[in-house]
Amino acid sequence: MERSKNDLWVGLFVLLGLAALLFLALQTANLLSLSWQPTYRITALFDNIGGLKPKAAIRSAGVVVGRVASISFDDQRFQASIGLDMDARFHFPKDSSLKILTSGLLGEQYIGIEPGAAETNLAAGDKVTQTQSAVVLENLIGQFLYNSAAGSASNKPASTGK
Repeated sequence: MERSKNDLWVGLFVLLGLAALLFLALQTANLLSLSWQPTYRITALFDNIGGLKPKAAIRSAGVVVGRVASISFDDQRFQASIGLDMDARFHFPKDSSLKILTSGLLGEQYIGIEPGAAETNLAAGDKVTQTQSAVVLENLIGQFLYNSAAGSASNKPASTGK
């Protein structure tokens, strides 16, 4: 009887440990966000969102102030339309600007919000158009190679036809 009681406690402890590991894995991968704070939704239009994913963080001064709720394509403007759930306790001026940033060199992408100076604040349903698209590493490398090739071609001495 005592052995089965110990087995029950060990099994319960193992199950609790597995549940904790699953929770931490989902939290780290941004697949689970537990927040019961009230939010308001705004929309932002970007030309290129790079690898931005739903549930990505929205940060201001390094503090998470919201999450990306949805990503869709606006076929009238040919831009990415991003739904942003902003934490209701944070208010930003209407002329705030958004940009897609990367944490570290090859880290996850998030949206950075720069507060503006307008008297009125963003409210539910507002659309932010002052945005800066993601920097795509492949485009930067291609531009660097193109510029270095063009620079080396212009530095060659002109050949004389003797």
